[in-house]
Amino acid sequence: MKDIHTSTVLRLQLPTDPRWVNLAEISLEAILTDHAYCELKAATSCISLIQTYPDKEKLVVELSPIVTEEWGHFRMVLKELEKRNLKLGRQRKDEYVGALMKFLKKGFGRDIQLIDKLLMCGLIEARSCERFKLLWKGIGDEDLSKFYYNLMVAEAAHYTLFLDLARTYSSKEAVKERWTEWLEYEKKVMQELGFRGDRMH
Repeated sequence: MKDIHTSTVLRLQLPTDPRWVNLAEISLEAILTDHAYCELKAATSCISLIQTYPDKEKLVVELSPIVTEEWGHFRMVLKELEKRNLKLGRQRKDEYVGALMKFLKKGFGRDIQLIDKLLMCGLIEARSCERFKLLWKGIGDEDLSKFYYNLMVAEAAHYTLFLDLARTYSSKEAVKERWTEWLEYEKKVMQELGFRGDRMH
């Protein structure tokens, strides 16, 4: 299986402690439940972007299949729960995404806000990709390991797509500068949230 060097490709400033996998394995029902809702939120985020920016033709074309893919991932997680006689629990407050949303630019034009939304989505996909890699390499369940390898590859592609879309609607220099700011902010968020083994983020 082809590896993805998350530290260099994704540029995340605070790598996840590898021990997170051990805690996630202990809290498997909780982590799969949280993962399922993450996939739902990813689909709805793409729908929201399409609804808000129907005039951005490339965005609509590129994100439409992602909606279907993320919904498919949700159903795949449900199957993994079912195979293990685990139940989908209640959705909990997403403190990670809530913290990221506070960093979104407010009071600017819709085009500037679009770039920020795309970068935030890309960042969430990047962190998911990093966590999926840890699960692929570290979890003891062979079937889940393969499952998370495939999702890691998908998330890496989504991450790239969101950044490419941002560069479509803004200059590369502006996107690079703002992306660096997002990465630094996300590092602080991760430090503040601490070590949580029952959450995907």
